Amino acid sequence: MSKFTTTRRGLIKSGVVGGAGLAMPTIFTSSAFGYTNEPTGSTVTLGFNVPQTGPYAEEGLDELRAQELAVEHLNGMGDGGMLNTFSSKALKGNGILGKKVQFVTGDTQTKSDAARASAKSMIEKDGAVMINGGSSSGVAVAVQGLCQEAGVIFMAGLTHSNDTTGKDKKRNGFRHFFNGYMSAAALAPVLKNAYGSDRRAYHLTADYTWGWTQQESIAAATEAMGWETVNNVLTPLASTDFSSYIAPVLNSGADVLVLNHYGGNMVNSLTNAIQFGLRDKIVNGKQFEIVVPLYSELMAAGAGKNVEGVIGSMNWNWQLQDDGTQAFVKSFGEKYGRPPSNSAHTCYVQTLLYADACERAGTFNPCGVVDALEGFEFDGMGNGPVLYRAEDHQCFKDVLVMKGKENPTNEYDTLEIVEVTPRAQVEYAPDHPMFAGGELGACNPGA
Repeated sequence: MSKFTTTRRGLIKSGVVGGAGLAMPTIFTSSAFGYTNEPTGSTVTLGFNVPQTGPYAEEGLDELRAQELAVEHLNGMGDGGMLNTFSSKALKGNGILGKKVQFVTGDTQTKSDAARASAKSMIEKDGAVMINGGSSSGVAVAVQGLCQEAGVIFMAGLTHSNDTTGKDKKRNGFRHFFNGYMSAAALAPVLKNAYGSDRRAYHLTADYTWGWTQQESIAAATEAMGWETVNNVLTPLASTDFSSYIAPVLNSGADVLVLNHYGGNMVNSLTNAIQFGLRDKIVNGKQFEIVVPLYSELMAAGAGKNVEGVIGSMNWNWQLQDDGTQAFVKSFGEKYGRPPSNSAHTCYVQTLLYADACERAGTFNPCGVVDALEGFEFDGMGNGPVLYRAEDHQCFKDVLVMKGKENPTNEYDTLEIVEVTPRAQVEYAPDHPMFAGGELGACNPGA
């Protein structure tokens, strides 16, 4: 039987499946019937699929550092990192279910087709039982769909589009990272306080699923507080020079530029905006401002002085003072000589969460893992108490609002935490219109 068959065999357990609360059977496959890449020896293989080339490559390489560190900690090497602070105590540092963890890697190239191909190879040729990683929502949506078809678990890395746990959500897929709606909910009050409620915003937006939903989210939140959206211009992901997109902003009547860009795209578009002197201008009687809705430490380091005073949001930051954050920062810093990015953090946490779910379920069977993760509440991993919501597999936790420091002490000290937005402020109903259209469907155990 093909590894990509969707035939279900095994035991049936009563449950709830789907986004509309529809009562349906949840399918479990007994280990007696097998499942995709069931480990039979003394090891278990995880697949780490990250952009090692392309516009998000720097984020991907930091994810890979964190994934390697997670494997070391799972296998009992090093100081254990967040295994020591994680509220669940199922992991013992002896691998997963007594099997030593090994891993294979792939290069997504920040391209959906390449990402699917590398994930497919890791599943079919290398026997990966779980895929983790990615720094693009287009990639995440594509690989999540592939993992659903293949019958393995997808623990998403950096993916911020509403669609990942909205219209494109899958039962075999899980996201720890926050999303565009949550960024906007955290940012809007801070932006209103900093810049007022009478503003005219011009958006430049990466032309794929993340950019679209990020722009929709930030526009809705800022318009609700009184801002006007003057224009939204889509830009290709492959763009490196944004001068031709910045020039029209000067004559638009806008007094805020919102850069719905990430990675190298954000570094380049922000640099171009500063070169055009936008932040030195007075428009509509107000100081012109720039907003970067989604920040990362690596982007800020790349943009240098250009981020000074620029407000944005983050999923997590190494400067948080909770025990889990400090344990991870210590482990990562000792191994790599630098603090981890928020993309590194989410991949590390996702790897541990998968391993912990296997331990608590007593199986690598993806349907057992799904059952263990849905509705799982945990702490000790940064961001305060966290819920993996059963209805859409989205994690809910505190969100950070950041600002570029005016006097950074080094390349990793470019951002400061303005506000830790409480989880309750960024939560939304599973049937929120921005997340409508998709259903989780049933778990697929595969072969």
